[in-house]
Amino acid sequence: MISAEQLKTKYRLTEEAWRQLANNEPLQQAVARQKERRVRSGECAKERAQFLFLAAPTVLHDIFSDSTASARSRIAAIAELRQTAAIGPETTAPTAERFSIRIDLTAGGNKEDVIVIDAPTKKVGPDVDLEPGNDAETAPLLAAIAANKRDGKP
Repeated sequence: MISAEQLKTKYRLTEEAWRQLANNEPLQQAVARQKERRVRSGECAKERAQFLFLAAPTVLHDIFSDSTASARSRIAAIAELRQTAAIGPETTAPTAERFSIRIDLTAGGNKEDVIVIDAPTKKVGPDVDLEPGNDAETAPLLAAIAANKRDGKP
């Protein structure tokens, strides 16, 4: 969390400018809306957890350095530190999930009547537009299918 003094320094605000910001009602409302959005989306909690996580390596170091701790606890702390440091096979980049759809309309004799959609999976939720044809990648394909239907092709 950034303090008022850090904000003033970052943006080079004078005390007078800071007081004017505090009295700016539209700005205060915008800040409140942004704060509420960040809390509801979980962005605020995620950033807070990242900040608190900074202490984890120190705690893990204390555990594996403690000769009175059980061997199991010390080994678990070392394994967690290794993962935190991203050393070893865990560093491989995760592969994105993809889907592929192949529509073969070549029964009419035209070898070019094949439609292939190969794309990464997308987020699904209440904030995602699920209407077909709104995707810039698939809209031309759907238009081609509709045109083929109008031309009387199978």
